[in-house]
Amino acid sequence: MNEGQPSKALKKVVFLTNNDSTLNLYDWLKERCWVELCREPLTIEWVRSFEPCLIISYNYSYLIKSDIIDYMHGNIINLHISLLPWNRGASPNFWSFVEDTPKGVTIHQVNSELDKGKILYQKECYLNPAEETFETSYRRLNFEIVELFKRNWKEIEDGKYPLINQTGRGSYHSLKDLNQLKEICPFQWSDNIAEFLEKYSRKVKGRK
Repeated sequence: MNEGQPSKALKKVVFLTNNDSTLNLYDWLKERCWVELCREPLTIEWVRSFEPCLIISYNYSYLIKSDIIDYMHGNIINLHISLLPWNRGASPNFWSFVEDTPKGVTIHQVNSELDKGKILYQKECYLNPAEETFETSYRRLNFEIVELFKRNWKEIEDGKYPLINQTGRGSYHSLKDLNQLKEICPFQWSDNIAEFLEKYSRKVKGRK
């Protein structure tokens, strides 16, 4: 965790991440609030000592414990590159193509259930599998969610954002699901999506 942030008059925010590709948003936030970067498992003791008004999770590898969720009274949000409730959990972009579900990005409130918190903002995105790889589509969705966050930052900062319950069953996948699929049909993130889907369809039909 970083130290020595300027101007304690600014609102204090914690930015949780384990992915360097998210640091452009962290740098953007540093110009607008007092923001502390955290790459480690968050503890209630540290949160109480720092007293943030908001915690932002974006590509963060650790589950946020229930005592921290309770302490923050709803002021923890997560940036997730799927159109929730579709594709909760791991590798949401990948599964949206494999299962042909809606694609998009969601900023949502964190609660005790993974990726099931109330929705602040969403944007549906249209991606052409013939023109995209898993890697390029991942980058596109991350660009879209950062832009969605920036457009709504003033409402987020002031805590005046809308909250909408998630509806419908949606879908969920774990890292184990991805590894099992790789055993059936190996792939690279640089693969063209349409070509992979055709190959995957043949593999699945061949197993039946």
